[in-house]
Amino acid sequence: MTAAGQVRARRRDRRVYLRSHPLLFALLAATRGRPVRRLGRAVLVHDAAAYREALTRLPLDRTAAGTTGGAARAALSGPTGVLFDQEGAGHRADRRALAVGLGAAGVEELRSVWRPLLAGGLAPLGRGGEVDLVDLARGLAGSVVCALLDRPAEPRAVAAAAAEAAAASVRSHLPGPRRPGAEAGAARAADRLRRLLGGPQGAEQPAGGADALSAMVAVAAVNTTVAALPRAVAWCADAGLWDQAADEALLPVLADELLRVTAASPLLPRVAAGAGSVGGCPVRGGDRLLLVARHAAEAHRRDPDARAPAGPDLARLVFGAGPHSCPGARLARVQLADVLAALAPYRPVVTRARVDRGSALPGWRSLTVRAGA
Repeated sequence: MTAAGQVRARRRDRRVYLRSHPLLFALLAATRGRPVRRLGRAVLVHDAAAYREALTRLPLDRTAAGTTGGAARAALSGPTGVLFDQEGAGHRADRRALAVGLGAAGVEELRSVWRPLLAGGLAPLGRGGEVDLVDLARGLAGSVVCALLDRPAEPRAVAAAAAEAAAASVRSHLPGPRRPGAEAGAARAADRLRRLLGGPQGAEQPAGGADALSAMVAVAAVNTTVAALPRAVAWCADAGLWDQAADEALLPVLADELLRVTAASPLLPRVAAGAGSVGGCPVRGGDRLLLVARHAAEAHRRDPDARAPAGPDLARLVFGAGPHSCPGARLARVQLADVLAALAPYRPVVTRARVDRGSALPGWRSLTVRAGA
């Protein structure tokens, strides 16, 4: 690892923000000098302590327009609720249901799904060929989702439908002008995903297709995986971190560090349900909160290094905090560690990279690697 390598990695990764959401991330960069900043009815939160406070102490409206929950309800579930927008017992029950499949035992079962796909997908590197890591990530994500939900659908079709649903709906909660017909397009994309997923194996398909929770899991898992894995690998290659990836003791720490700096969901849009304060800034009910996960985790100022990590409390802020933490955090860390371990013997270098300007999350449309010297 060299300082020049980290600079090269940061410069490449910055492209996914500047080319996919240039105005939004220019605003975030311009305001990050203060921990919390109010712009009209919007409150931008950059500081780690204030970020935690907003997610754990401030009442949040999980159904408001312009939030992840609002987008999920509008696109995936109609009036019934779908984890992101639920409150109380319903929210806790669905999180418990997911925890079974995404806990330690569940993730270990899912490894048996993605490891053979990973070995086969990377085999061309051993023959002097190239691999598109975005395409590989889609295959892994679709297969994991089908296994997690026990669905017989074709994995790549599920991945494509989940990406389309996210691009048509979840992006609508970000600041900026709305495209004509966006809501109708989001509804059509979500309906295609529900029909594709169908019901559990051996069960009669319910009217209207798969339940909303399954559709939500597919959208979240596919889009975060396809955004996170290629970006993390590109950073590892550019910064020369393959020695750390090859070290069994450092590998899990490196995975945490790379997830911290790439921050697949760099911004959490929320709306306050009542009065309170965040980082000393008064907040009123209805105020829009822009919680900048990548700044709270210090992704903009601390390069990844498994030998001098930021620490788990800071690194895992990209997965939220408290009752609003992501239930798939364990899956993301284990899967990235397996990808890095499988790539480490090849010490791959990036040969081509193209930003995805239409995706819900900042990421690459293609990222091609070949084995290094």
